Amino acid sequence: MSHSLSLLFYIKKSKADEYGKAVIYLRITLNGRRAECSVHRKVKVDDWHSKTQRALGNSQNSQEINREISIITDKIYGIQHQFQREGKSYTALNLRDSYLGKDKSQKMLLEIFQDHNNKVDNLVGKDFAAGTAERYRTCKKHVAAFIKYKYKKNDIPVQEVDHKFITGLEYYLKTTRKCAHNSAIKYITNFKKIIRIAHANDWIDKDPFLNWKAKLKTVDREFLTEEEIQKIIDLNLKMERLDQVRDIFIFCCFTGLAYADVKKLNRTDVSRGADGEEWVKTKRSKTDTRSNIPILPIAKKIIEKYKDHELLKEKELVLPVLSNQKMNAYIKEIATLAGITKNLTFHLARHTFATTVTLTNGVPIESVSKMLGHTNLKTTQHYAKILDMKVSRDMSILRDKFKSKI
Repeated sequence: MSHSLSLLFYIKKSKADEYGKAVIYLRITLNGRRAECSVHRKVKVDDWHSKTQRALGNSQNSQEINREISIITDKIYGIQHQFQREGKSYTALNLRDSYLGKDKSQKMLLEIFQDHNNKVDNLVGKDFAAGTAERYRTCKKHVAAFIKYKYKKNDIPVQEVDHKFITGLEYYLKTTRKCAHNSAIKYITNFKKIIRIAHANDWIDKDPFLNWKAKLKTVDREFLTEEEIQKIIDLNLKMERLDQVRDIFIFCCFTGLAYADVKKLNRTDVSRGADGEEWVKTKRSKTDTRSNIPILPIAKKIIEKYKDHELLKEKELVLPVLSNQKMNAYIKEIATLAGITKNLTFHLARHTFATTVTLTNGVPIESVSKMLGHTNLKTTQHYAKILDMKVSRDMSILRDKFKSKI
């Protein structure tokens, strides 16, 4: 890497004291990045020559100031040469800190990231969900790959992360890694936490995310229609694995449970409510929020079907859920057999519950939000935007009302 170093000694005239003297500052610029400090000397504003960066005249004070500026200049370049001899990566901030005698051992970006991830892993099940830990691990892999790709290094000092690094990482994720826009933004938001940790610990002077704004694109969530749900229910599946996956998928279409939540659903999570009906009462793995869902007849039938299943007896689980990978693979097979052309994933069941099963049938959005375990109503409103069928039904009632008045 080319190290283009320049030094600037300057004063701030506007901050001169009552005697007309101003503090002399040093600005170190290396590869376009700056670090500043005071040289702890004052000079009369009228005695400072900004072009030569020296004090005017032959007074003892002017001579001492100029001599000190020369010594500081030699010292900074000497520190740079030492870093180069030792093969160290360095920044303007490193040069300044070394000159001031507070040179800290460089904090490396991926080391900070790994330390954070280790802590998250240790708190899975307490403060974090397993999925959150996995996202941070994936994010670190992407950042490590970007450093290797862009800088040809295994790691870099966290001080080298700037706005250019962040925008470069975003571009890399979208192009080289082929991430969708929202996925790339979410990875950068995860990375932002690591930089905030560095800033909070004074390992960097400035937050490079200051001028970066996350802009997620609104994505219409796919869901199944009533007809498509019925096609899947009506399938005569002779293979046990497909029949089992179909049942669990339909169960989630009528309860709104995500994969992680149906997989861990215990028999103690199914209980009778104050209304005398059976409810699923559980906590979401992702957010640890309470999710209470009345059990509809079709979901109840599926629970009954598997109550004596061999795999469930010891663990007291409600349904025999396979791995997420297998569930997604098999549900695609089922979609093909049912003649459904949509890209079916297991998570589509949750979207279907929110739209076709509840909102379309007039269940208030506040109730849907509570059943889904959303912490913010805005999250649920993403589903409401795509319900043209519901809008059509509501408006037809209004249309009939006005017809009678004509």
